[in-house]
Amino acid sequence: MVTVGLTGGIGAGKSEVSRLLASYGAVLVDSDRIARDVVASGTPGLAAVVAEFGEGVLAADGSLDRPKLGAIVFSDPERLRALNAIVHPLVRDRSAALQRAAGPDAVVVHDVPLLTENGLAPQYDLVVVVDAAPQTQLDRLVRLRGMTEDDARARMAAQATREQRLAIADVVIDNDGPLEALEPQVRQLWEQLRRAAAGG
Repeated sequence: MVTVGLTGGIGAGKSEVSRLLASYGAVLVDSDRIARDVVASGTPGLAAVVAEFGEGVLAADGSLDRPKLGAIVFSDPERLRALNAIVHPLVRDRSAALQRAAGPDAVVVHDVPLLTENGLAPQYDLVVVVDAAPQTQLDRLVRLRGMTEDDARARMAAQATREQRLAIADVVIDNDGPLEALEPQVRQLWEQLRRAAAGG
């Protein structure tokens, strides 16, 4: 088994790289999706969030009202730490279970947006960073995701810098160009990972 930590700044194209790797046969462990799942309606995770933050973070249907919770935690580092203390262990446990369930010769790709920020690089056999110039990221966030330029810049500023990400990279995927330039790089990475997983 080979474990890969996949990361990249917002708008760099990490989701597209993880989608391609999964289409080739990688076992994908998506931290963002797991973070949503562990606080879904009826979960112990949601109960813990409500115990910490109160019923006010629930929507009318009893599910988590993410914008409401976000408004509380993103303006208060102390409250954000409290939320992370609930969610991160749940995500870690679920990710570990998914990895254990993969076969011995699997390539397990952990899609982790905050890999750099949380110092998680040592947990993986290989760290892959999807890289794009800040101007490219900004353009994609505004043009493709409909963010305002100020919002996009704030999201980018809240993450690790490009230099910090590149410093932990074992492999860098350059996604500054068009989509068709991305696929051959990811295919080459996949062949390398498959050989490593098979002990080659």
